[in-house]
Order: sequence, then C-alpha cells, then structure tokens
Amino acid sequence: MATEFKLPALAENVEQVSVTKIFVSEGDEIEKDQPVIEIETDKAAAEVPSEVSGTVTEIRAKEGSTLRVGDVVLVVKDGAEGKKKVEAPAKKEPEKKAEKAEEKKSEKPKAEEKKSAKKAPAAKEKAEEPAEEEPEEKAAEAEAETAEEETFEEAPAPARRAAGGSVPAAPSVRRLAREIGVEISEVPGSGPGGRISMEDVKSYSRRVNTDVRGISGGVVSTRSQLPDFSRWGEVERQAMNSVRRRTAENMAASWAQVPHVTQFDKADVTQLEELRRRFGKRVEAEGGKLTATAILVKVLASALKKFPQFNSSIDLANNEIIYKQFYNIGVAVDTDRGLLVPVIHNADQKNIVEIAIELSAMAERARQRKSKLEEMQGGTFTISNLGGIGGTGFTPIVNPPEVAILGVSRSAVEPVFVDGAFQPRTLLPLALSYDHRVIDGADGARFLRWVVEALEQPFLLFLEG
Repeated sequence: MATEFKLPALAENVEQVSVTKIFVSEGDEIEKDQPVIEIETDKAAAEVPSEVSGTVTEIRAKEGSTLRVGDVVLVVKDGAEGKKKVEAPAKKEPEKKAEKAEEKKSEKPKAEEKKSAKKAPAAKEKAEEPAEEEPEEKAAEAEAETAEEETFEEAPAPARRAAGGSVPAAPSVRRLAREIGVEISEVPGSGPGGRISMEDVKSYSRRVNTDVRGISGGVVSTRSQLPDFSRWGEVERQAMNSVRRRTAENMAASWAQVPHVTQFDKADVTQLEELRRRFGKRVEAEGGKLTATAILVKVLASALKKFPQFNSSIDLANNEIIYKQFYNIGVAVDTDRGLLVPVIHNADQKNIVEIAIELSAMAERARQRKSKLEEMQGGTFTISNLGGIGGTGFTPIVNPPEVAILGVSRSAVEPVFVDGAFQPRTLLPLALSYDHRVIDGADGARFLRWVVEALEQPFLLFLEG
C-alpha cells in the first residue's frame, strides 16, 4: 500500500517553505519521526520528520524548491500510517463521488433557472469563486467570507471603494494585510468583481516597497534602473535565500510605513562589568554565558512592565493599540544565512541565569539551522547587539508588529567627570528606535533613561521592576 507523506503545518502563519536538504533517497527504509528533509522559512531552518514508515518509492520534493502546507514530500510503500488512512476510506470513495455527482446534476438546473433571468454575470462569479479560496482558511472564516460575497456582487470594487463601501477580501486576506502593514482598500484585486487574494496583497506590498515615485508622479521600478554591470567587469549573481528575502521585504516595509525615531544614551556599566566577571564562571558552570545581552533581556522585561506602550502593537484597521500582557524578548543573531531573531518567552518570569542558558542554546541552534519554529515567534520587543563586532552606534529598524527595538554597541572606557575629577569609566552606547505613531519622544527618553539607570544601579530592578 502506497502512502503519501505531505508537508504538515509547522507553525502558525507558515504557509510555504523552501527545501534546503533531502536526507533520504528512493529505496531507503524510513521510520516514523525520522527527519527526511530540511526546510527554511522566513525566520528559521528546521528538520521535518516523517509521519509514516516504510520504503521510499518516490521523492517529489527537490532541493531549492518551494513547498506549501499539504504538498506531497515523498511516497512510501507499506507505510504503517498509510494503511490506517487509505485502506478503509478507499472502498467508499467511489460511492461518495457518485452521490456528489448526482446531487450536482439535480441542483444545476434549479440554480440556472433562478439566476439566468437576472444575475447571469453574478452566477459566473459564484462559479469561479472557489478558485480564489485559500485551502488553509478555517470554517469560521469561510462562513464570514460567504456572507461578504453576497454583498460584493452588488457593485464593482472601485465604485464601492470610492463610496467608502466594503472591500472584497476574505478575512484571512485582511489579516495578512494588517500584519504586513498594507491598507487593504488600496490593493487592486485580480479576482472576479475585483476580489483581493493573498497574492494580490503580497504583490502590492512588494511593489510599493521597491518603487520610486518621480517628480512627475510616475512610478519607476528600481529594478529596471540597474545598469549592465558586466560592461565594467565580471559579476556574479546569487539568488536570495528565504531569510534574506523576507528580511529585505520586512525592513523595507518597516522603513516605508513606520515613522522611526531613534534616541541615544550611554550607560555607565563599570560596576556591572565587575559583577559580570565575578559571577560569570557560576553561569558557565550551569551551561550559559553571562553576557550583557542576557542582563539586558531581564532589564527590558522589567522596563516593559513600567512602560507598557513599548510592549504594544498598533492596529490601524480598527484604530486600536494592543497592549500585551506577556513579555517576550527577541534577540538578533548573526548567521551565515542572515539575521535571525529567536525569542526568550516570558522573560519576566526567568532569572538572569536561566535567560543566559536559554539564550546561549537558542543562538547556537540558530547558527546550526536547528531552530524550532515556535521559538522564532511571539516577540514583543527586540535587542540587536553589535558590541561583539564593534562600532560606536547605529540606528536599528523596528521589527513590526513590534513598536520598538534597542540597539547595543561596543562598550569603551572613557573619562567621566565624577566628584570633581575625571575617572576612567566603562560606557555602553545604547540606541532606542521606536514607532512615533505609538510612542512620543518624552516617553522614549524616559524609557531609555530607566534602562540606563537599571544598568548603572541594578538594585532598581528590585525597587521598581
């Protein structure tokens, strides 16, 4: 009995992945839970285990190809799981198909009699509508979408938009538009009656983020403006991996749509560095590393409680600000594929030793392409620490739907005037970027000063944290 192993749903909002490695070949014997392929999403790389066992007879996935959830990865023979799923329903399948065919034949004349006289074009739209449905939509969304369809047939999409009416798009499409910061009413729909699909939203987002508007108001694509570089010498073209491609899209969208403000300050971490050296070996014995980033994760978890607007997201579609009651700190990690951001979940409930151990493990998994998808999601605030590389400062870009990010540069010993004399002190440069739609400049200054004071006087965490 042949059984198809299909790509399972790996995490929320992950609809397609890139195949980077295939671990098996045709003729191999595989067991359930054995890794068969390595995939890469926009946020992480992970191994996908088989849900069936048996002999591999066909491999349909290819390295470098893209798979969607539900696509067939490989086919096995004598799969234990396959027998349960395929044998019993196989006998009844022809009967069900025959019954459905008969029902369609009997219902078709009735439907045509009702619609042909008055709404022939609308009937055509109805018949074509299932092609636009997304296979992963939930039943509740499908019902809401059906209710919307009846309204959308009343007038063309441009006329309704001009009049401030509804926009023809499924709930899942609206959600995607909100998550990537696209105004759904501005997206041109390619479906019947101007209906907007997932691909329409993605295409529109890519276009607005790569186009340049000239003085005359015309739109010129930046991609068409590149000269033929080979005229001056040899060139090499390399395709973007999924992490780099998604990073480029997200950062361009953030820079274009989020009004950024960046504020700078320096923290005197002379005493903190002494404490870090004193207790560093104790943390290493537990399996972690007591870094400035680990300490900052704990400091920021407390700061977000005191300044909740920094732990929020803006929902322009509903004119609301969402204040989160959980504190998940993302930490940017430099890898050979680009920047990945694993997340320390519930950082407020963990001590610095626990954070240091978890951070070391997650950073190592990210570099080895073994990150778990769930640990790359749910962040409410991000830290980007370039201190290990160097530099005196930089302006980090907010990672939507978050509203703020803290950039950390390399600490340096500088002369500081203390008690009537200059003293050598270790100063840590910090840069706070935030979304000015949610956070005002005064709030940004207060937040950054609180973080600085917490680093300079750790007792503040016990006093106010």
